[in-house]
Amino acid sequence: MRSTKAINAVERLKTRSGNTQYAAVSMPGGLFYLVERTAAGSTRLSEPMPMDDFVAFVNAREPDRPRKVSKLDLAMEEQIGRSGKRGAKSGAEGNE
Repeated sequence: MRSTKAINAVERLKTRSGNTQYAAVSMPGGLFYLVERTAAGSTRLSEPMPMDDFVAFVNAREPDRPRKVSKLDLAMEEQIGRSGKRGAKSGAEGNE
């Protein structure tokens, strides 16, 4: 069953957005559309589209969550920043 790819895309969207009310609706002919369930009913968020287009639409819906930055990551970025400044100074001095 190929609908697994579409359902997995919606599951990733739920994780990224924190909204568990998203759902994929499958139609005959291999078309899918995205809905958001509310207390008042369901709101259709897309038109029916083929699976690959649907997955691309869902993946673009919410940006990826920012990754957690560790102390080591911060220290490495700081060190890279410091070494970049030193390299710029020595390069500028050589041109004078």
